[in-house]
Amino acid sequence: MKKLWVIVFSLILLFAQNSLAGKIVIKGSTTVLPIVQAIGEVFGKQHPEIKISISGGGSGNGIKALIDGTCNIATSSRFIKEKEVKMAIDEGIYPVPHKIALDGIVPIVHPSNPIEDLTLNQLRNIYIGKTRNWKEVGGFDHSIVVVSRDTSSGTYEVWEEKVMHKKRVTPRALLQTSNGTVLQTVAHNKWAIGYVGIGYLNKQVKAIKINGVIATKDTVRIGKFPITRPLFIFTNGWPKGEINSFINFVLSPIGQKIVEKSGYVAIYPIK
Repeated sequence: MKKLWVIVFSLILLFAQNSLAGKIVIKGSTTVLPIVQAIGEVFGKQHPEIKISISGGGSGNGIKALIDGTCNIATSSRFIKEKEVKMAIDEGIYPVPHKIALDGIVPIVHPSNPIEDLTLNQLRNIYIGKTRNWKEVGGFDHSIVVVSRDTSSGTYEVWEEKVMHKKRVTPRALLQTSNGTVLQTVAHNKWAIGYVGIGYLNKQVKAIKINGVIATKDTVRIGKFPITRPLFIFTNGWPKGEINSFINFVLSPIGQKIVEKSGYVAIYPIK
């Protein structure tokens, strides 16, 4: 009976992979989403014969989709986990990483908030619930509304590692499913604090310095900004055909210029 289920699953996986032939289906990180959407638009005009589908859902969900065979490109704002590699190999999938951009994860507050700068320790205390009032860090006498990403997010995992030091986020936090919803939540609540990828910053919110350092392309590229990370595309094995063409375009000077226009940081200097 077990062998029968293995055969059935293998046939389903094979059918799913074959159904992607001639298509580029991209799923995963909401951080990487603006980049691949912008690049996909330009690439699609150059290659109208190739159908491109792009969606978010989180880094973990993107990698899961690659393993399930329901996409042929997974976007991720973190590196693949060891357990995900094992799951992939067990299903005959061999994830290959391609670094396509750099990012800074930036704390944000409402524009009316007087806070300009926080240390990593202050951020940690806010997010674990130890610091609950803005006046404790030089702000208004009002309780802090903590906004965080959910656990399927690569952005959350980097924040957990670099800010939280693996400590748990306060259960009072408002958990959001994307960078966009974090930004909108903070933009409409003057007592809130959240964090987003640098490409999502706009005038609706105020970016906060960390340890006196503001997030810019230069401070992210040289690693001066404290919360920086690479952004990835994962493919099943070394890419071929239209997938290879798409990735080559992402890494080309034209593609990297689009990365910068999307608000992120190119992996090499662009003139």
